[in-house]
Amino acid sequence: MDEESEIARVELTAEAARLVRRLSETHGPLMFHQSGGCCDGSAPMCYPDGEFRTGGSDVLLAELAVEGVEEPVRFWMSRSQYEVWSHTRLIVDVVEGRGSGFSLEAPEGVRFLTRSRVVDG
Repeated sequence: MDEESEIARVELTAEAARLVRRLSETHGPLMFHQSGGCCDGSAPMCYPDGEFRTGGSDVLLAELAVEGVEEPVRFWMSRSQYEVWSHTRLIVDVVEGRGSGFSLEAPEGVRFLTRSRVVDG
């Protein structure tokens, strides 16, 4: 399988799915982007769909179907981060604490966090 057709496994915990439902009720369709930056490398940022511009340096990992959310939630990752995490299952969770940047959950007093598990492969 080539890199373009390989789809990384991404899932949401029940808590993350609840938060995505709440945020989508307020903001409409959503997307995630996880960068390879130094500071929040395990914190995916949640934006209204299309408000974060993706390009050739990003990989679309998944289109997540979330019960109660009309449109799939696209999960993007910077290509450099993907190269490091390509053999893992990504589990998006929610933890207490203030999110950073412009991520939509920041005012909620929680933040999304990506946990990973190595998969055979």
